[in-house]
Amino acid sequence: MFELSSSPSNTPPLPSSPSSYLCLYFSMEPKLHLFFSALCFYLVSAYGNTLRTYIVQLHPHGVTSCLFPTKFLWHLSFLDQTLSSEEDSSSRLLYSYGSAMEGFAALLTETEIELLRGLPDVVAVRPDQLLQLQTTYSYKFLGLSSTTDGAWVKSGFGRGTIIGVLDTGVWPESPSFADQGMPPVPKRWKGMCQEGQNFKATSCNRKLIGARFFIKGHHVSSVPPSENMVDEYISPRDSSGHGTHTSSTAGGVSVPMASVLGNGAGVARGMAPGAHIAVYKVCWFNGCYSSDILAAIDVAIVDGVDVLSLSLGGFPLPLFDDSIAIGSFRAVEHGISVICAAGNNGPIQSSVANIAPWIATIGASTVDRKFPAIVRMGNGEYVYGESLFPGKSLPIAEKELELVYVTGGNSGSEFCFRGSLPKEKVKGKMVVCDRGVNGRAEKGVAVKEAGGAAMILANTEINLEEDSVDAHVLPATEIGYAEAVRLKTYMDTTSHPRARIVFGGTVIGTSRAPEVAQFSARGPNLYDSTILKPDVIAPGVNIIAAWPQNLGPTGLPEDTRRVNFTVMSGTSMACPHVSGIAALIHSAHPGWTPAAIKSAIMTSADASDHRGKPIMDGSKPAAVFAVGAGHVNPNRAIDPGLIYDIKPDEYVSHLCTLGYTRSEIFTITHRNVSCSEKLKMNRGFSLNYPSISVAFKHGVKSKMITRRLTNVGNPNSVYSVQVKPPEGVKVRVKPRRLIFKHINQSLNYRIWVISRKKTQTKKISYAEGQLTWMNAHNSFHRVRSPISVTWK
Repeated sequence: MFELSSSPSNTPPLPSSPSSYLCLYFSMEPKLHLFFSALCFYLVSAYGNTLRTYIVQLHPHGVTSCLFPTKFLWHLSFLDQTLSSEEDSSSRLLYSYGSAMEGFAALLTETEIELLRGLPDVVAVRPDQLLQLQTTYSYKFLGLSSTTDGAWVKSGFGRGTIIGVLDTGVWPESPSFADQGMPPVPKRWKGMCQEGQNFKATSCNRKLIGARFFIKGHHVSSVPPSENMVDEYISPRDSSGHGTHTSSTAGGVSVPMASVLGNGAGVARGMAPGAHIAVYKVCWFNGCYSSDILAAIDVAIVDGVDVLSLSLGGFPLPLFDDSIAIGSFRAVEHGISVICAAGNNGPIQSSVANIAPWIATIGASTVDRKFPAIVRMGNGEYVYGESLFPGKSLPIAEKELELVYVTGGNSGSEFCFRGSLPKEKVKGKMVVCDRGVNGRAEKGVAVKEAGGAAMILANTEINLEEDSVDAHVLPATEIGYAEAVRLKTYMDTTSHPRARIVFGGTVIGTSRAPEVAQFSARGPNLYDSTILKPDVIAPGVNIIAAWPQNLGPTGLPEDTRRVNFTVMSGTSMACPHVSGIAALIHSAHPGWTPAAIKSAIMTSADASDHRGKPIMDGSKPAAVFAVGAGHVNPNRAIDPGLIYDIKPDEYVSHLCTLGYTRSEIFTITHRNVSCSEKLKMNRGFSLNYPSISVAFKHGVKSKMITRRLTNVGNPNSVYSVQVKPPEGVKVRVKPRRLIFKHINQSLNYRIWVISRKKTQTKKISYAEGQLTWMNAHNSFHRVRSPISVTWK
């Protein structure tokens, strides 16, 4: 199953007020028209129930457009159908758009908006917002810029590279997949745009160059979907949003004025906005079947993709039982980089999935963007929370309400299951819901259905301080576990507890980041102690990216709002960040192998946060089993100086060192090998992996490891080694200096890892350090490898 943590949000209509009737009555008096028009405007504005500017987005190939001679008249027709017959619709129209987007801006009331949303060809209706020139946002957090000599400029924004995304499909009409300014489809491309339900061959373009769907495994194995699920498209079209989100994160084009209901506003861009995207729909309403995944990888290899992005997985498996590991080995043999999500089963030890050494395994981190929605309790104290509900522009959303937390019985009311909340207890109140079991946004639907006016989503001891936000369907905020304890203590010690939520919009740069996401799966590697996993971490918390235009921002059927972008969290979101960065490196260095690209990403990763302090994992510095080589840094990865390259045959030798049988190795690699002969020819073999992982079994005191570095920087480069040994370990490196006379020259070095741990000392299960090759003349080139040591 793919990892997914989604979003939520909805603006309830404001209640009508007596002033609206007053304005209506006095507007009938001609002599007082001007005076009372002004009075009407003031009174209705005061109650928040007046005309507002809305941007109405239409389908660019709308079925009703052919009925009108011009786009302007087509746009005007939507107002003609919405307003009263006496009113001149052109007086409400502010702009008619045809280039930046298809649609218009107009003055409308809440009632008119509801009518407008029900018309054919209306894709989305959004209130006008005061925007700041920030972003949605992770590419800026990673230092990508079109104005500096970094990864975007050096790679031509990923131009010419093809990213294949295996996921839930794609919504091709999303502005993130527009092809204006894109180069022609590469001549080597052999893929297709497969037609199906609501998906035509013309749905593809120069950005989205291919789309296919694979359903046979799902079809024969799955049960019918439940009634409350969104209808599935039997085509490459995305019905859940996950694939659209990940695809646009990897390679979406620039989209100005992107936001989620006004939050996180800025320019949306994928990591490789110049790359082409090919989508392979392998995931359906109940998950992703390995038969479908393998079929997609099989086709993608023939199609000619350069990068495969798989935001899916489960718990770790032996490689011979792992279809993704098996399929991806063939892809790597064909020169395709395979990037996979590490999984969302953190912080459980050894939960990291997709552990094959030829796969780049990606954990999740935070960014320094927050969406504060602070709870002000009745005693005057504050509890910090976050939310994407657009409450900042809605005074009614910040109204003080009575607090209620419904517990007792077996209905699951503390988790706010649908149907579990007695209306007489929650109507008009702010309901506290414990996180867990059912979806976060679904809890808000349950509260709203029971008549609740607002919600506080309280983390439990399982989730601690994790802050995945949602665009909820009612005023709501999520609070961490420590804050939840404070809130519930206040409620328990107060006869009539009350609270209000103060929505703070979007705040950037005030918090430490990156930090490890609590849900991000952790090492050590369950089946191979010599390979450290995950490989790196990348932004995966509260990521804003493209969204299907037939879904609300929560993805729930009950959410009638429509947006072009929404927020999601998970290693599913971290994975396409690195897929896009791999595409940038491939564009800049088209001759590099998948192992070289992966090495560049790993050895250039950051070990510290943006303040120069250790990356944190909750309240403690993050261990290598959480971050791998560190946090991805694309501007350094594009120019790593040195790389650790690996040929496919070396992976086979590595499998032999793990004790895999001939049949197991054949299952994975389709190579019939004799391990005894292979290891005899490669005595002392160790895989040339960019990280270093050693496991001492009982009685073993030292291990020798070999590595091979290839110069991809400048000729006549000199590197010296710096070692920070793990606690209880001595590390010797020979030679300590590497002199590269020309580009693509390879030099070997050896590492002796010697355990100094004595049986009398305190028990240590693992320790970590690092080894860095420093360029003597260029401080930019620092080739760092984490060292992990485990005592079994």
